[in-house]
Amino acid sequence: MALPEILLIDDTTRRTQQVEIVLQFLEYSVITVTSQDWEPVLREHDGIDAVFVGGGGEKQASLIKSVTETAGDIPVVLLVESGGAQVVSAIQQMVSKILEWPTVYSQLIEVLEGLPQPIQPTKKVQPDKGLAGKSKAIQKTRDLIDQVAKSDATVLILGESGTGKEVVAQALHRASSRRAKPFVPVNCGAIPGELLESELFGHEKGAFTGALTSRQGRFEMAEGGTLFLDEIGDMPMPMQVKLLRVLQERTFERVGSNKTIQCDVRIIAATHRHLEQEIAEKRFREDLYYRLNVFPIEVPALRDRAEDIPYLINDLISRMEAANRGSVSLTSRAIAVLMQHHWPGNVRELSNLIERLAIISPEASVDAADLPEKFQAYEVPEGVQIVLPEQDIDIVRPAEREALAKPIPGTTNTAVQLPEQGIDLKEYLTDLENELIRQALEECNGVVAHAAKLLNMRRTTLVEKLRKVDVA
Repeated sequence: MALPEILLIDDTTRRTQQVEIVLQFLEYSVITVTSQDWEPVLREHDGIDAVFVGGGGEKQASLIKSVTETAGDIPVVLLVESGGAQVVSAIQQMVSKILEWPTVYSQLIEVLEGLPQPIQPTKKVQPDKGLAGKSKAIQKTRDLIDQVAKSDATVLILGESGTGKEVVAQALHRASSRRAKPFVPVNCGAIPGELLESELFGHEKGAFTGALTSRQGRFEMAEGGTLFLDEIGDMPMPMQVKLLRVLQERTFERVGSNKTIQCDVRIIAATHRHLEQEIAEKRFREDLYYRLNVFPIEVPALRDRAEDIPYLINDLISRMEAANRGSVSLTSRAIAVLMQHHWPGNVRELSNLIERLAIISPEASVDAADLPEKFQAYEVPEGVQIVLPEQDIDIVRPAEREALAKPIPGTTNTAVQLPEQGIDLKEYLTDLENELIRQALEECNGVVAHAAKLLNMRRTTLVEKLRKVDVA
């Protein structure tokens, strides 16, 4: 996905340069034009997410009016000189927000919060625990998520325990138009049947013993967003009837109340049970099954996508490092052993193993002989090599680090100097950034996760920057 794009319309050179540098540092793409040539760019350039307009001058009102009319639904932010004259109310009503410049970080972030945010991954492969990998099985799951995410269709996620069904539900929510609203999970199998109705629909004060106050249920908490009903196959039959009514009528009542509440909630359900068999044995309602099974997604078992295990291991370790819960590395032989295991606990079992290894062998390299006893029965041919494709950057080789280095014009060993002929500031900052990245990688022996920590940035951000560098 491309970086969020901002069109900057300003005739003030100093302010233009400052705004460009700050927004690019925050990883926005900036197109800069003057008040004379903005219109064709705004009309013809697809993908503009916001327009920043530099205020000032006699024609400020007419410029703002023309820009807002042309922009349509695109947010328009007015930049004004800090401490200058107050903006008249007519202009305030036309723009989305007003930002004083020079600004402070908190005010700038408040303005940017309402705009599309920089998103690092550029591929469909999601950095979610359980969805990492390149196998046909997991790619099919991602394709199904893409197909149904934009609709409000009810989704039924099927799969064994530990395969990552909630991860799929979260990915669906984030890819949907409801992503700005709550994602509310509830485990139908973990809540006693007599309490599940109150948990889902809420209750009024005095509705039952212990109901000392009124309480919202999960449906109200998820209003406008997504309600994830995990382990729906364990829901008691009486509750199935009440859930069916909500799905049909989109209304419910709190326990102890006769007031009908309308709800706008997308339902995603999940179960490890075979619901057709549960229906045959009279433990699940057939009419509810067909209400839920509008768009089924089957999450593959880990044993059916063993080729994804190196990607999952990489993802799990990166998550541990990001959470400061330690780190560990595995040799090719160790990974080859893990790829032969049956994994009855699926990704959850693999995650627990990696965490255990990080505790037992922190920062160490784990070989096949270092794995727990149950893995010792597997044999691995000598000389086995498991290498991730280059797009999954974990270790940057020395030659690639050197490719980042490029002479930075106008620099000396002691200070930065502006050359007499001037300088391309954007290129200069890019070269300076590449040099600092190269030094960080050198310091961390090419381990991207460690270098990202040294540079105080997200690992995915650093990976994206490395992909943009031509190391050929």
